Amino acid sequence: MGSTRVEISVGLFLICGFLALGWLALRLGEVPWVMETKSYTINAEFNNISGVKNGADVQVAGVVVGKVRQLTLNEDKKAVVAMQVDRAIVIPVDSVASVKSQGIIGDKYIQITLGGDEKSYQPGSTIVDTESAVDLESLISKFAFGQVK
Repeated sequence: MGSTRVEISVGLFLICGFLALGWLALRLGEVPWVMETKSYTINAEFNNISGVKNGADVQVAGVVVGKVRQLTLNEDKKAVVAMQVDRAIVIPVDSVASVKSQGIIGDKYIQITLGGDEKSYQPGSTIVDTESAVDLESLISKFAFGQVK
């Protein structure tokens, strides 16, 4: 009798633990069908994203508002950056996305300069007004070999 009671209490404890773990996983994973997510995905299309990595910051006015989630190449051979941005940030359609660097040789990040248009990008849309990364190596080699005009 005593061992049955212990087995039942251990089973109930394990079930409660698994339920708590499942709830925590859904909460931290921002599963959209369970709750409203705190962020959304927006894309930006660049000619060159040299140095940008998954997990790089997305900033507005120097404040981190998101992270780079995926880097791909589209059918036009342009780099597409998928960014996870805080839902509180509304990005007008005349905004500009730029690849910037922390200092001269620091990590690369995406800077979004917000515009003033009434219309804004919807989740999943693509920012096409972009400024690509400056390739310092090619600029230095052009200067060194006299190809700068």
